[in-house]
Amino acid sequence: MNEKTDLRIIKTKKLLYETLENLMKSQAFEEIKVSDICTHAMINRSTFYAHYADKYELLAAYINDLKNSLAHELEKNQNIRNSKEYYLKMIKLLLDHIEQKKETYVSILIYNRNSITIDILYDVINKDIIKQIQESKEITRDSIPGDIISKFYLGAVFNVCLEWLKHDNKYSKQEIIHYIEMLIPNEFHEPKKDQI
Repeated sequence: MNEKTDLRIIKTKKLLYETLENLMKSQAFEEIKVSDICTHAMINRSTFYAHYADKYELLAAYINDLKNSLAHELEKNQNIRNSKEYYLKMIKLLLDHIEQKKETYVSILIYNRNSITIDILYDVINKDIIKQIQESKEITRDSIPGDIISKFYLGAVFNVCLEWLKHDNKYSKQEIIHYIEMLIPNEFHEPKKDQI
């Protein structure tokens, strides 16, 4: 495969992603047909099927690209001194990512909120939190189980970001980060024996 062919494939896939994104703003994904995607993208059905078996494969690839992009952003959360700093940096990276890809997030989380897309994004954030817990010296397995900590923060982080996305301009990114900073304790301590 030469560079020209590669470029053509990249452009076609980008066009299909953008078309799907635009269609999902006005109708549910379940209602969208391959013919709708082809008509709006101004391509032949044979071109679509050369890249994807069906609309579900297109959606999976579209979300997978978003997932990889988000995972790459979260990798920037390095050299963290404590849990509070980690979560603040994580939510900042997440809000930055949402801001950069706002149309994409609005399409899949607001107009087409379904369990598949939410599970995929949850998975990325959850893996990052679990990794941080395993590397952290503040929280040991004897205090709070890692899966409980990750689910607690995952729900909080995800829902705050969703709220920010849903109510555009209600809170600034800086305000959200400030509120999160107020909500997260500075350090997590192991419970004392008499507190258990």
